[in-house]
Amino acid sequence: MWALGLGTAASRTTNPLLLALLIAVAGFVVATHRTDAPWARSYTAFVKLAAAVLAIRLAFAVFLGSPVPGIHVIVTLPEIPLPHWAQGVRIGGRVTAEGLLFALYDGLKLAALLVCVGAANALANPARLLKSLPGALYEAGVAVVVALTFAPHLIADVQRLRAARRLRGRPDRGLRGLLHVGLPVLEGALERSVALAAAMDARGYGRTAEVPAAVRRTTGVLTLGGLLGVCAGTYGLLTAAGDTYGLPVLLAGLGAALGGLWLGGRRSPRTRYRPDTWGVRAWLVAGSGVAVAALMIVAASYDPAALSPGVVPLVAPALPLVPAAAILLGLLPAFVAPASQRTPAPEESS
Repeated sequence: MWALGLGTAASRTTNPLLLALLIAVAGFVVATHRTDAPWARSYTAFVKLAAAVLAIRLAFAVFLGSPVPGIHVIVTLPEIPLPHWAQGVRIGGRVTAEGLLFALYDGLKLAALLVCVGAANALANPARLLKSLPGALYEAGVAVVVALTFAPHLIADVQRLRAARRLRGRPDRGLRGLLHVGLPVLEGALERSVALAAAMDARGYGRTAEVPAAVRRTTGVLTLGGLLGVCAGTYGLLTAAGDTYGLPVLLAGLGAALGGLWLGGRRSPRTRYRPDTWGVRAWLVAGSGVAVAALMIVAASYDPAALSPGVVPLVAPALPLVPAAAILLGLLPAFVAPASQRTPAPEESS
């Protein structure tokens, strides 16, 4: 919820100063609370992807032109003539400072969204998230947990078999090596799957309760309609044209989806061992992201020019103080959430 709030705030502005502040806030929280878990390393990949998206957006503006007219010409590239049916599209030509700034603002907005998604992937524990799934998504959660558990074993089997073939002087690459390595790996995976299925069946996994047909149909309608409402409401919040209907549709969709999940959970009654408690810290972390999104939406309705600075005429963007202070609320998890316990390096432990 914290990362989604920051992403919603990033979608409401093209001010490069505010977007840079959002990226800095997300990066600071990740730097202070990232663990040594494998999923925590994904943040660097998302940052690289955001930089690549920004570079590609600027390259498109240079070589394919920009819809923004400008008078400050930086360079004039050779223009490739196109047929008459491609009117409105050009390759090469004038590269203006206004067009580059427009592309920079637009690309930085998408880059900030990717950084917020990367922060969620780096900080959220997928095992705890799957354990907290409602009963209606119980089977899907079990499948994902099994996949996450078996994936390291498959990688270890592949590495072990390739090392054994290299020690015997046999090729471990190419189609032949793939066949000789892949078949034992699949055989081992099948054996583990059968053993796991037998163990789960002996422990009562897969048992479902008797639910009337009307309840099942109501569950399907509520869940599907709620998910459609969430998609439509989220689209409305992320676009400027959906300010009027975005939030009501999103709330209605969330209500319908939660009702469907509650009814669907009656089919698979289960208990949780040591369930995660939603305490004061969790409310503060989630509330900080919601507050950032809400304040940015309000600021965009009252002062849209400050959050979406123009490039014609060519002027430097200003930093609006109220939206900047709202973004700084996103730093709250860095101080209220418990700090991560990193595994010390060998030279540090010695």
